[in-house]
Amino acid sequence: MTEVIVNSKICGFVHKVYGKRDGKNIIIDIESDCEKIKKMSHMEIPMDQTLDIKDNYVMVKAQEMKCSSNCLVPCGVLHVCRMEMGLLSESLAKKLGNISIDFK
Repeated sequence: MTEVIVNSKICGFVHKVYGKRDGKNIIIDIESDCEKIKKMSHMEIPMDQTLDIKDNYVMVKAQEMKCSSNCLVPCGVLHVCRMEMGLLSESLAKKLGNISIDFK
C-alpha cells in the first residue's frame, strides 16, 4: 500500500491518500476534512485511465466534484497510482521526501 500526505496550505487542508493495486485497478481512499475531497474517496481507478491528462479518471472525478483547478489532491492521487503501478520509484519518492511549488 502506498500512502502520501497532500498538504494544501492555500486552502488549509491536509489530506492522506492511500492506494493499493487490485488487479487492473488502483483502489484509492482519502482521509480529508474537505467535503469535495471526501466525495472522491474510495475510487476504483482503472490503471489505463491514469496515464494522460485527457480522458483521465482522476481528473474527471475532480471535475465532477468541482475541485478548484489549483487543488493538489488529484496530482497526489496520480502519484499514488504511478507508484502502485511501478511507474514511479517508491524508494526514490521516499528519498526525496516531497515535491513543492514555491511562490517567490
